[in-house]
Amino acid sequence: MIVVLDTSVIISALLSAEGPPAQIIDLWEAGVFDVAISTPLLDELKRALDYPQVKKFQKMTPDEINTLLGRWSTLSVYVEPEVALEVVEDDPDDNRVLECAVAAKANYIISGDKHLLDLGEYRGIEVLPPAGFIVLLSL
Repeated sequence: MIVVLDTSVIISALLSAEGPPAQIIDLWEAGVFDVAISTPLLDELKRALDYPQVKKFQKMTPDEINTLLGRWSTLSVYVEPEVALEVVEDDPDDNRVLECAVAAKANYIISGDKHLLDLGEYRGIEVLPPAGFIVLLSL
């Protein structure tokens, strides 16, 4: 099973060791499923880790951020999207998540983002909130 994690899920997991986002990261690291990542998503994660509202709660040094990004790159299935999508008009950055998922032939996109969740699915890839994905895995 291949999953694409929206940056908001990753940031939530870093800010709190409890809850569905953190459980998802733990299950991924345990090998329950694979996570696909692309250069645009890694770049977005790096930017998000530098946001003041994130830095206020998660004080990572630049070296720690680079180590984290390197670790995620190593553990993930790396894909390079070949098609630029323009599906989500209200938040064009969300299209990078869709591009990664399509390139990876992902089964699921996990996101807390309203724009992505409103899609429900895209090209057969189901979009679920973190809690919904945990429920799915427990079935």
